[in-house]
Amino acid sequence: MTEPTAWPADADLTRCVRCGFCMQACPTFTITGLETESPRGRLYLMRALAEGVILPTENTLGHLDQCLQCRNCEAVCPSGVPYGKVMEQTRAHILESDDAPREWKARASFLRYVIANRTRMKLFARGLRLAQGTGLRSLAEKMPLLGERARLAPRITKRPFTSKGVLADPPNANKRVSILTGCIMPYAYPRVHRATVRVLERNVCHVSAPAAQVCCGALHAHAGDLKTARELARANIDAFLADDPDAIVVNSAGCGAAMKEYEELLADDAEYSEKAHVFSARVRDVSEFLAELPLEPPTGVVEARVTYQDSCHLAHAQRITKAPRMIMHSIPGLQLAEMAQPERCCGSAGVYSLTQADMSLALLEAKMADALATDAEVIATSNPGCMSQLEAGLRRESASVKVVHVVELLDRSYRSH
Repeated sequence: MTEPTAWPADADLTRCVRCGFCMQACPTFTITGLETESPRGRLYLMRALAEGVILPTENTLGHLDQCLQCRNCEAVCPSGVPYGKVMEQTRAHILESDDAPREWKARASFLRYVIANRTRMKLFARGLRLAQGTGLRSLAEKMPLLGERARLAPRITKRPFTSKGVLADPPNANKRVSILTGCIMPYAYPRVHRATVRVLERNVCHVSAPAAQVCCGALHAHAGDLKTARELARANIDAFLADDPDAIVVNSAGCGAAMKEYEELLADDAEYSEKAHVFSARVRDVSEFLAELPLEPPTGVVEARVTYQDSCHLAHAQRITKAPRMIMHSIPGLQLAEMAQPERCCGSAGVYSLTQADMSLALLEAKMADALATDAEVIATSNPGCMSQLEAGLRRESASVKVVHVVELLDRSYRSH
């Protein structure tokens, strides 16, 4: 029987020195101005919960649930508080207890039995696609209770990415890479996977997608379902290490961050801890991987004014900000126009835009104002959740601006010459 998740370690909970550097970096604090909607305030609440000083009331848990887990606070924290891990462990402890809110249980069940299940996910995507085609989605968007949530949900394309096995095998390939296809990207943005494969092939990489791979488990861990996150991690470790790639390339920032942390997630697993170490050491974001290569210089001109949105789990969790910009700067004709706050969360945060629609929209409105002020024709980013959120914001603004993944811009340059 699996041991219940303990409260976060006291050493992690007490590492915060109350300096307040996290406050202005926290998206929810900047919107509300409330201490309880800041990392420092939430750490105080989590410590009080762990010590039994306060009870897990609806109000207390509401403050924890309002957290985006964007981890911007970690990037600026001088004390190295592992805030993301602390929040996941706190949510896990509560989710496994009798105090778990029904909303938390329902969210965890949906993620476990639909998102993490390949067959059910396929059926769910087909349902969303049918709703779009029949006008049910448009109807839902006009309903008072569903409207904003329906508008923020990802759009599903007609031709999903279902390829597995060897995807590219160029002559004289000098790198063997395996790619994560994931749970959302194949249905919402299959074009990003196709662009990724073409770019990797252009850079003389043998590319495969292990058939046995599963969802990365990031959303499950964020929701407190660490048990399912570990099950998915073990399945992916077995699937990818069987391919023995030089690198495991991921084009979804949130997935990449989770996979780089499998080693920590499975640290107490006697069978998988060492394999998780090997696995995590090979995980690379696609922009990170390309920047480490002798990248084939793109020569095709892409005449576009582009602004870049730093995906939270690429910038704050993986600490990668230079690689995507290096790629864009290498593309002839592309003009990069930076936002005032490119690192500020857009409000997507996995399923956050559906569970915390009001806060998500407040953050999205701020992001739209920042992005549109650059007069860019294109917004580039590195995560499917960000892409969907930004597209929803542009629809709300009736703005004729396109949203793309960074790798799509490089692919466009390669294909135009």
